[in-house]
Amino acid sequence: MFTGLVEEIGSVLQAGEGRLSIAARTVLEGLRLGDSIAVNGVCLTVVALDGRSFAVEVMPETLRRSNLGRLRAGDPVNLERALPADGRLGGHLVQGHVDGLGRVVAKAREGNALWVTIEAPPEIARYLVPRAFIAVDGVSLTVARVEGARFSVSLVPHTQTHITLPRQPIGYLANLEIDIVAKYVERLLQPRERTGSVDWEELAQHGF
Repeated sequence: MFTGLVEEIGSVLQAGEGRLSIAARTVLEGLRLGDSIAVNGVCLTVVALDGRSFAVEVMPETLRRSNLGRLRAGDPVNLERALPADGRLGGHLVQGHVDGLGRVVAKAREGNALWVTIEAPPEIARYLVPRAFIAVDGVSLTVARVEGARFSVSLVPHTQTHITLPRQPIGYLANLEIDIVAKYVERLLQPRERTGSVDWEELAQHGF
């Protein structure tokens, strides 16, 4: 589990054959083999370490669903170590399970803020709600505006310098993860199929 607060921007050293090697500094502190780490919002397992970099393995399904398969040597990536049990939840609960890709369609300055507009695929667009959370390349952001399948986020100066999104071009495909709470609510509201069994709530409704 992660918070969506990027700890540092790493640099891809090697990419290919289901493996990524990434140069980093901050996230290497306390990192061990087998630990989880978010790379552009994707939860991956550390399989190799040295004093300047770490390596992770990426499965074919992850490459299809995320933008990790598009990474090349020299590309910047957002990095975050897993949230410790006694850590501070400064963003929102991010699982590191990417739901799909969104395309950056516009960027604009307003004072010290940077507006970024992203077009989401239909399976994600239905969850978009103003003032709700969304993870973009692993960054916990607030949805400021929603227009159809497009949503906009407003980045403060500090965020602009600590994540990769501001430097990405129009057309860039970003990893998107919807707030897990929205998924649970949708699931709970779906009609349940009767299985023939009776639960305690149903018994109570009938006076037992």
